[in-house]
Amino acid sequence: MKKSVILLFAVIFVVVGVFCAKKSVKEPTLPQIKVEGNSFVDTDGNIIIFRGLALSDLHKLVEDGKWNKEHLQMAKDWGANVVRFAVHPLWLREHGHDAYYQLLDQGIAWAEELGMYAIIDWHSIGNLKDEKFFRDIYETTQLETFEFWEAMAKRYKGRTSVAFFEIFNEPTFFNGQLGSLTWDEWKVYNEKMIDIIYEIDNTKIPLVAGLGWGYLLNEVVNNPIDREGVAYVTHPYPQKVEPPWEEKWERDWGHVADIYPVFATEFGFMSKDEKGAHIPCISDENYGKRLVNYFTRKGVSWTVWCFDPDWAPTLITDWDYNLSLQGTFFKNVLQNRVFNFTDVE
Repeated sequence: MKKSVILLFAVIFVVVGVFCAKKSVKEPTLPQIKVEGNSFVDTDGNIIIFRGLALSDLHKLVEDGKWNKEHLQMAKDWGANVVRFAVHPLWLREHGHDAYYQLLDQGIAWAEELGMYAIIDWHSIGNLKDEKFFRDIYETTQLETFEFWEAMAKRYKGRTSVAFFEIFNEPTFFNGQLGSLTWDEWKVYNEKMIDIIYEIDNTKIPLVAGLGWGYLLNEVVNNPIDREGVAYVTHPYPQKVEPPWEEKWERDWGHVADIYPVFATEFGFMSKDEKGAHIPCISDENYGKRLVNYFTRKGVSWTVWCFDPDWAPTLITDWDYNLSLQGTFFKNVLQNRVFNFTDVE
């Protein structure tokens, strides 16, 4: 065969290879979400309010035989437009990074096919500064946390459905039992993590948790994270403060939503007789109605905890998807889009 013919075949092979490689790159199927003022907006400038469900760790779902598209389909059928994937450091290590990330890829692909956005949540509880944590399942290090977000930013760069990185679930020093942590100190670690992410992909929206187990944002307005495109997280469980709630929510985190986007990525309620009942989750539908009303008035996005029969407060009581007390309430809210209740006590 002449050299010119061989060269021609080589060129064709390269061109076809490049074309196929480009075709194999997943094209965005959901509009890019970004921060604009105190709102999340899509590429057309439409304000998007996210309402959805917080999932249990995919490691648990695998063990329960529920890591499948049907589980995500059920979330969609409830009316969710976003799901939160909780990644526990211990289970990431035990499962193995490569295997775990492949499972996460599956979940994100299922959510995307169903038209739902994803939050990836580094589900640790404790004090990252002093590397002291509430339980062994939440134990991590600064290095592991930084490396996790570098890996996530690289893996999901350009993946518009992966809109949010919740960079630490619940910071707390637990009344001194887990060291000490001020907002100024917490800011430093969040800005480091955001820099790691933004160096790779500055289209992701970092979700920064408040202190006090992810609840308090009272210092944000006067001392915000010094980065663009950031949103803030609160976990307003009913017993974080005594009722009447609204004036305390406004003081502790609600006022932030007038300036920056706020995303309540965890909350929920249960009766004292339900399985796993514990402080700060004991309440009833009146709390649910008041909180949904408040979210609506302030433009706050949310994912309710937890779409699992074992992690309280649960939305379901078993894997037949029978509803708990709050599951009945929030499924009705999501499906019927009732975001303003007039019959609150």
